[in-house]
Amino acid sequence: MTDLLSVPSAHLTPVHEEFRASVRTFFRKEVVPYAAEWERRRAMPRSAWHAFAAEGLLGLNHPPSVGGAGLDLFHSVVFLEELGRAGFGGVRFAVALHAYMGTSYLATNGSPELQQRYLRPAVAGDLIAGLAITEPQAGSDLGRLEATAVEDGDHLVVDAEKRFVVNGGFADFFVTAVRTGEPRSGAGQSHLSLLVVDRAAEGVHVLPNDSIAWRACAMADVSMRGVRVPKENMIGRRNSGFVQIMKNMQLERLAAGISAVGDAAHCLDLTWRHLKGRAMFGSTLSAQQAVRHTMAELLTEVEAARRLTHHAAWSYARDPLSITACSMAKLKATEVARTVAEECRHLHGSEGFREGAPIVQTVHDAQAATVAAGASEVMRDIVVQSGYEELP
Repeated sequence: MTDLLSVPSAHLTPVHEEFRASVRTFFRKEVVPYAAEWERRRAMPRSAWHAFAAEGLLGLNHPPSVGGAGLDLFHSVVFLEELGRAGFGGVRFAVALHAYMGTSYLATNGSPELQQRYLRPAVAGDLIAGLAITEPQAGSDLGRLEATAVEDGDHLVVDAEKRFVVNGGFADFFVTAVRTGEPRSGAGQSHLSLLVVDRAAEGVHVLPNDSIAWRACAMADVSMRGVRVPKENMIGRRNSGFVQIMKNMQLERLAAGISAVGDAAHCLDLTWRHLKGRAMFGSTLSAQQAVRHTMAELLTEVEAARRLTHHAAWSYARDPLSITACSMAKLKATEVARTVAEECRHLHGSEGFREGAPIVQTVHDAQAATVAAGASEVMRDIVVQSGYEELP
């Protein structure tokens, strides 16, 4: 089977493909032999984070002033594709959230002091980022966030209940959305701010969330009760949180879509190897016409999704508020990855229902990816609304 991620793209140069080769070598040596154990333990060890950092992979898009590489966006596209291709959903989401979601707020709006205290060590793998936005009653609807931060001298006192915090089990700090104005539920999109909350701060409590997906990213619920946070830990201006989230959300969606393409490519490779090794009617499953036609359809869908994510990356590089392009890419890629995983599970036959089979966890991870950074239903509404609003 052709390696989907090596199919030429108009957006990738020989330099990008050389970089892909080096990333694959890194994953083959430093990740794939150990990732299954990380998934079982529901955590990535610090040695893994330092290995990623040593290769410069936690700061590809961050500036050299904080230890990053400052490379063009398509180096990140290649990295995220290969991150998905490694085939471990928990590792994929742990690293993608750290490098392209949690730390992106610090890179774009953090003060120089915050960048040196948190972003530089995050790029070095010494500190791990978590993103604490979702709450029990509020996910995509930011207007329903209830977390509060009340002024008390030089500090803000935070009370919050956050849910489904990726990297929550081992993060050193949380980029946290709080309401710095009107405290009531449903108060709207104003009066939201972002703070860096240290895990070690008094009043921070982390409870593991036994998610069936993304196990290595240590999903957790985080409670903050009377947590005193220095005012200088605010990211950007007070009450600018909604605007920051909307801007950074496009990168989150793009990263989710690109890595989903890699995941789908991995799933197809895994399934093709299974089909070639499975005897059937004097031949193999891979020789059966019905099976081949199914694989052809899936291959085509993944390639179409990949092209869309590349276009979205090109659009984002020109305009970070490419809402339509990034939402389309996230919607298409994660839904394709889900379809691929479910169809491939069917092609595995009874093996697709064996506890511990790689394809089983792949299905769980792909299904969960359709919810991350905004569920598919939300993406569809955004695409229709923003797509038609952008028409002349």
